[in-house]
Amino acid sequence: MNSKTVWRKRPTLLYAGLRSCSSSPTPHGLLLQSTAGKGSPLAVLPTKSLIYSVLFTSVISSPLLKPSLGLLKYVIDSKSSVIHPSRNPVMRYILRKTIYNHFCAGENDVQVRRSVQKMKSMGFKGVILGYARESVANMDDVKHLPDSSNIKQEALDRAVDEWKDGNLRTLKMIGKGDYMNVKFTGAGPAAVEALTRGDRIPPSRIQAAITEICAATAAQGSRVWIDAEQQIFQPAIDVWTIDLMRRFNREGSVVVFNTIQAYLKLSAENVSRHLKLAQAEGWTLGIKLVRGAYIAHDYRSRIHDAKAATDNNYNHIVQSLLTRQFPTGAPTSPQMFPDVCLFVATHNAESVRKAYSLSRYRMHNKLPTIPVELGQLQGMADEVSCELLAHNSSSDATAGQGQGKVAEPGVFKCLAWGSLEECLHFLLRRAIENQSAMERTRHTAVALRREAWRRLAW
Repeated sequence: MNSKTVWRKRPTLLYAGLRSCSSSPTPHGLLLQSTAGKGSPLAVLPTKSLIYSVLFTSVISSPLLKPSLGLLKYVIDSKSSVIHPSRNPVMRYILRKTIYNHFCAGENDVQVRRSVQKMKSMGFKGVILGYARESVANMDDVKHLPDSSNIKQEALDRAVDEWKDGNLRTLKMIGKGDYMNVKFTGAGPAAVEALTRGDRIPPSRIQAAITEICAATAAQGSRVWIDAEQQIFQPAIDVWTIDLMRRFNREGSVVVFNTIQAYLKLSAENVSRHLKLAQAEGWTLGIKLVRGAYIAHDYRSRIHDAKAATDNNYNHIVQSLLTRQFPTGAPTSPQMFPDVCLFVATHNAESVRKAYSLSRYRMHNKLPTIPVELGQLQGMADEVSCELLAHNSSSDATAGQGQGKVAEPGVFKCLAWGSLEECLHFLLRRAIENQSAMERTRHTAVALRREAWRRLAW
């Protein structure tokens, strides 16, 4: 069977994306030749994971999504001993065996390491591991955020120490080349108050803790994502993170990544500001680009009015960075562009296609570009992740036949670990923020069901 017949019968996600990727001219044959004749990319999914994926995507892509999210929120916010999972062992068992086990890495070292190894055995280059605990402020009640002056210093110090120890514990669960996801608000009331004030320097104990975390990460050969949070905190988070990049992203080493939220109207300007600082001061910029996860808990006026505007902004920032240009159009040549590493963190299939295709096209044709990696959350967008894995695998096989190897963008999975309650709150926030995208995952459900039927027929 020739490749033309294969594509006519079963067009894959990446190939379909090439036709809509007008902003990045890519030779179709570059991807056509690599996956022709291969089996379903979803074949790498364990059967148990596949079954749960079929169930969850069927709900996500149906009218049941909104009532299901409402029911989950009611359960985890309930004060009733009959309903809340921390008080009802039956409810706890059901949630743990379904939602938690499918979307979360575990709540102790043994469980998490097993989940990390599972992802790597499937072919992922690595993982991003983060502790699910975070602080979320109510924008309607900003004046009543925690006041650390009412808390004993011993308690404030203990919160910071627990945060530091938790991150160092997380670091030990991953390996070289992996990422650790860090949230500054996890350091407790002292961090929340300093971030809310916009302090340009963290409190001394937090400063010492994050320095120790980054130094340990660098020594291990891993990397740190400093996560984006709400806009009441984000300006100070940017300042703190840029200072960490100044110190640790030197001499070709990229340890620290800052997170940019593309749903913010000023995100392109913020990226350009980061680029100018890195260019002027001679350090490497690490950027994790996300769409944004706090639309229900943030200043709505600062966020794009329509999803299409966010999508266009996201793709524009990616294209600008991969072609070594400033997103704001500031004049520069690709040769004068600062050193940058980009992580494309999204479940949006079109953005993944464009980023992957443009990156590989420029590397294949020896055009100026930057290193890029891509990833999605555990249990989500599996058809996107697995398609990338399948393509990378087939490209390695092609290189082995003497046709020359093009470096492939690394594919990662992002894992959250923590208690059942912490992880459920984390997942609920992500589900609510990505609700519009989740409702359009019918093609995902179809692909998963097709793979399930393939296994049954086999």
